[in-house]
Amino acid sequence: MNQSAETDRAQQLGVVSAVGAFLIWGFSPLYYKLVGAAPALEIIAHRALWSLFFTLLLVITSGQVRLLLKLFTNPRIPLILFVSSILVSVNWLGFIWAVNNGRALEASMGYFIMPIVMVLLGRLFLDERLNRYQLISLILVCLGVLNLLVAIRQLPWIALLLAISFGFYSLVRKQVAVSALVGLTVECLFLAPFALGYLLYLEQAGQMVFSTRGITFDLLLVATGLMTALPLILFTSASKHLRLGTVGLIQYLNPTCQFLVALLIFHEPFSQHHLNTFILIWIGLAVYTLDSQRPRRQNAAARALAEMPDQ
Repeated sequence: MNQSAETDRAQQLGVVSAVGAFLIWGFSPLYYKLVGAAPALEIIAHRALWSLFFTLLLVITSGQVRLLLKLFTNPRIPLILFVSSILVSVNWLGFIWAVNNGRALEASMGYFIMPIVMVLLGRLFLDERLNRYQLISLILVCLGVLNLLVAIRQLPWIALLLAISFGFYSLVRKQVAVSALVGLTVECLFLAPFALGYLLYLEQAGQMVFSTRGITFDLLLVATGLMTALPLILFTSASKHLRLGTVGLIQYLNPTCQFLVALLIFHEPFSQHHLNTFILIWIGLAVYTLDSQRPRRQNAAARALAEMPDQ
């Protein structure tokens, strides 16, 4: 009885953690809009530096320093994480630029199509077979992108950049068995020299926004590190307590919130062509999600049948 109660509490904690992580990511456009007076590259530089500060602090307090140092004894792991650091910085830059240039709606589209892109990358690079439903999902998403290209003669390049960069990031990170926190710490460690060098250049050129708009603005830039680390911690906690399929369903909170923020708060243009594209993507996601839940339902049915008493 106690074990069952503990399992229920763990699952409740997992759900709360997952919802918290995806809500923070989902409403993050509001946050990055607040620091939009700074160019996207300067925001990224601050995000990399302050993320390193917060993640290092967490690594130290959680007793993972030895694990962090051990990674550098194998040259292959730092090399892979260096590649992933470039990919994640491209993703950060694309997202922040989109939010502060009236393209948050397109950014949300990128995170809607990301699971489908990851399925395609798995097929191309990991030889993972596409079943019929995954193929239908991929075709629907491609039709959605093609619709915008034909209707308004504009390729949703921000959406594709975000989906592809994070898809490749996930693919690269899959090559090393490193925890999310330690991996992000190493990635920020690689980005830090470039970030610091860029900030010093801005300071020398008299173009740095930091320290020119008041303490509140400066603290918001510093807190970009916390905005990066906090949802990651919550997501990691959720992944430990919940099934992958459950986390996969909750993750759609992120682009849904971004979509609503762009539409209802930022009042970005939303034409019939955009609606048609999103409908195709949402149908594709529905097919993909139902298919991803099918093995779990089949396993549950098989267990229930096995537990039935003999007649």
